[in-house]
Amino acid sequence: MSELDKVVDQIETLRSSTIKVQEDKSSDDPEAVAACHELHTALDRYQEILMRIQENE
Repeated sequence: MSELDKVVDQIETLRSSTIKVQEDKSSDDPEAVAACHELHTALDRYQEILMRIQENE
């Protein structure tokens, strides 16, 4: 499995868990904020990988 595939899988998992947390908590709850931050970090990694791929083409 490529690095990109791993990050995509991670994003899908984090997205689902973030949605579940936000259903049960307010958007400023520390758990919801942490879940959003973790998802954002994974999205940043995804963007970095895409940029590297584009540079190598």
